[in-house]
Amino acid sequence: MRSEIAFLLAALGLALLSVPIFALGPVRRGRDPHEVADRGSFILGEFVRSWFYWFQGPVDRTALALGLGPLFFNLLGVAFGVLSGVFFATGHLSLAGWAILLGGWADIVDGRVARALGVASEHGAFLDSTLDRFAEFAAFVGLAVLFQGSGVALVLVVTALGGSQLVSYARARGESVGVVCKLGIMQRAERLLLLGFGAILDPAVSAWAGRSQGSLMTAVLAVVAVGTLGTAIFRTWWIAVRLPKVKV
Repeated sequence: MRSEIAFLLAALGLALLSVPIFALGPVRRGRDPHEVADRGSFILGEFVRSWFYWFQGPVDRTALALGLGPLFFNLLGVAFGVLSGVFFATGHLSLAGWAILLGGWADIVDGRVARALGVASEHGAFLDSTLDRFAEFAAFVGLAVLFQGSGVALVLVVTALGGSQLVSYARARGESVGVVCKLGIMQRAERLLLLGFGAILDPAVSAWAGRSQGSLMTAVLAVVAVGTLGTAIFRTWWIAVRLPKVKV
């Protein structure tokens, strides 16, 4: 457990050391050519998101040099999602957390590679968003197996899964009727960060607190459950008030 925490802290430390370079460099003032104009809200702010895209830029360039297309990263994201489910189901929470974060990273790279290659399309967007749902579903199935002995935790898993799907459905249904809503505090990025870091830290934090493994993840699932349902309700209301009403 100590080695896992040390590795996480080292990775975060290395990343943080690059923040001043990004903040003071000319790249921050330019527009990212491989990113869409409106990504929607992000709870950590636009600066953090832009910095992360810049920080992992070498990965984009390596993928392009190797000829790896967006479908490769779509499938890689699903593979990491399935792995996270397997790790959760077998009680390897830290490994599950890393798999979730790597799956989220693959989800970022696929769109950036597609735009860099000029092959971004509705076909790719459909595959991307749909495969993301499969990956997320696999992770929650693993969590359900992990917490099958706890009624409260299992309810939180089901609620978090349902809320996550409702957040995506509300956006997709709104776009189908001409209203785009990318607002909310518990979108996919926030869910991945909470579940990923929560799973990585759970063994160490739960042991430090004198609680059984999974205690921190139970709290994280409660946050995700409340946050996703709140975001889904907000999006439903936000979209509904912007649609014309038919008078009978």
